[in-house]
Amino acid sequence: MTRVRSIGLAALCLVCLFVFSIDSAEAKDMTNRLGVGFKSQFSSDNLPGLALQYYPGADLGLSGVMAVDTQKDSSRFGMMARIHRVVFHEENLHFYMGAGAGILSMEVAGSNQSGFELAGFAGTEFFFAGLDNLGFSFEAGIGVTSMSSSVRFRTYGDSPIRAGMIFYF
Repeated sequence: MTRVRSIGLAALCLVCLFVFSIDSAEAKDMTNRLGVGFKSQFSSDNLPGLALQYYPGADLGLSGVMAVDTQKDSSRFGMMARIHRVVFHEENLHFYMGAGAGILSMEVAGSNQSGFELAGFAGTEFFFAGLDNLGFSFEAGIGVTSMSSSVRFRTYGDSPIRAGMIFYF
């Protein structure tokens, strides 16, 4: 029960931070900007990774994510390429939709399984004043993961605790 309370309290604090700072946040023209950070892009498992994100135009974004976990008898690896299009600009943030494809490798009970993942998603990225180069993103979508032993369809989404963060140069 204390874990549920602590998660609830953390979520409430993040919502309050967002609500009280919304007036000072602003959407950015990200044309020709490259960013480095982290995101949890794989629907198949909680597998956060290092991310590169580039905007060749104001409404088009490209990203790549690489995730590694070398836990003994349960190692995981994933790489994903994604494309997204900003579909709606708000004063304080961008709403976007996109798709991604990647490869996965997982060790389950001493046996290696490999496969691929396809994902469709919608999300938002916002910036706080004073942190003009730091973007925070939340996403939700549908993923299809095909491993050696099975195929899995599932929905996924980011909570404020799992939000992605990218620093743009």
